[in-house]
Amino acid sequence: MKNLMLSIFTFIFFVLSCSAQNDKPAFEKPINVLVFSKTMGYRHESISTGMKMLYDQSKKQNWVITATEDAGLFTDAFLSNFDVVVFLNPTGDAVDTEGQAAFEKFINSGKGFVGIHAAADCEYEWQFYGKLVGGYFKTHPEQQEATVVFEKSDHPAMKPFKGMKSYTTWDDWYTFKENPRTNVNVLATLDESTIKKFDNDNFRMGDHPIIWWSEKDGIRSFYTGFGHTHEAFQDKLIIEHITNAINWAAKRIN
Repeated sequence: MKNLMLSIFTFIFFVLSCSAQNDKPAFEKPINVLVFSKTMGYRHESISTGMKMLYDQSKKQNWVITATEDAGLFTDAFLSNFDVVVFLNPTGDAVDTEGQAAFEKFINSGKGFVGIHAAADCEYEWQFYGKLVGGYFKTHPEQQEATVVFEKSDHPAMKPFKGMKSYTTWDDWYTFKENPRTNVNVLATLDESTIKKFDNDNFRMGDHPIIWWSEKDGIRSFYTGFGHTHEAFQDKLIIEHITNAINWAAKRIN
């Protein structure tokens, strides 16, 4: 009990439960969503905005959200409560060996994963996680407006962009240590010609995936490069994009 209380006071751990709403939620059956945002490196100020966005969506989507930065809670018993885990801009070596083992068991049981932006800047030495998220952050130019080119529109997360060939917005644009294309299903790429401000060419990939998904052995995983800025989590199209990704990873929609 003492350790549990210490954990509660030491880390951010709160549960946002959906109460009865005036508006009927999109789905009758709730799903349990764990949002993890522990940072052991750079900390995105937009985590708070992303969390508010997810809570606002939970009322409409009938999600029960548990948000934590306490990786010590990653146990078999705790993780068994959830349908999907969202990594909201975590960074660095955020999960210890015991937590990693529990997380692997959880994912391998057929549960879902959604990585948002800096989820690719997390756990570089954890091979299982690397395969799950699909790619590791390498570098980025300064924040700027750039264009994302849509490659496929047949995934639910791309529904808000239906009929659009591309989307131009302001964000922090990642490049990756290795091109993930051979291991994932790419939905969108970054148009590198629209990147105007940069210190060097280390970020250029040529073929530059920025949004992708995978489904193997009943495990659904989704990654989006959007999400560095507060504005990203206030953009109606990106909100729907992430919302649909979560519902898809939780096997609510196909």
